[in-house]
Amino acid sequence: MPENLDALDARLLLLLTDSPRLGVLECARRLGVARGTVQARLDRLTERGILGGFPPELDLAAMGYGLTAFAVLEIAQGRRAEVAEALAAIDEVCEVHATTGQGDLFVRMVARGNDDLQRVIDEVVGVPDVLRTSTSIALSTPVPPRVRPLLERTARG
Repeated sequence: MPENLDALDARLLLLLTDSPRLGVLECARRLGVARGTVQARLDRLTERGILGGFPPELDLAAMGYGLTAFAVLEIAQGRRAEVAEALAAIDEVCEVHATTGQGDLFVRMVARGNDDLQRVIDEVVGVPDVLRTSTSIALSTPVPPRVRPLLERTARG
């Protein structure tokens, strides 16, 4: 079991994953603990960096960005911070990960369609110190981003 979470922490996070708009009092009622306990747990989880906030779950396709693509970027050695900063300035770049293996950065981006994706790729390729890219288009997302299985395992103890 991870040292950072106990079963109550995991149950609280599962509850907030399912219903992020619940108040502290309702969380306490559903978990069968005192309101102060829930508040203290939330404060501790936030201080430790485990809980970073409650962003809404957005459907990018419903917002008009129905195409998701992934790019592996090879960049000039020692230029990761500068390249990452430039990528962060491209609105359609959703996340960037530094990686090992063939490429240096793994980029998830969205676009409105193929023509728009070409525009986004052109922006990415135009970033100074990006040497080469290889892009793949996601056809579907059979396993969306998730943490539930990890929380459930911790909640079970």
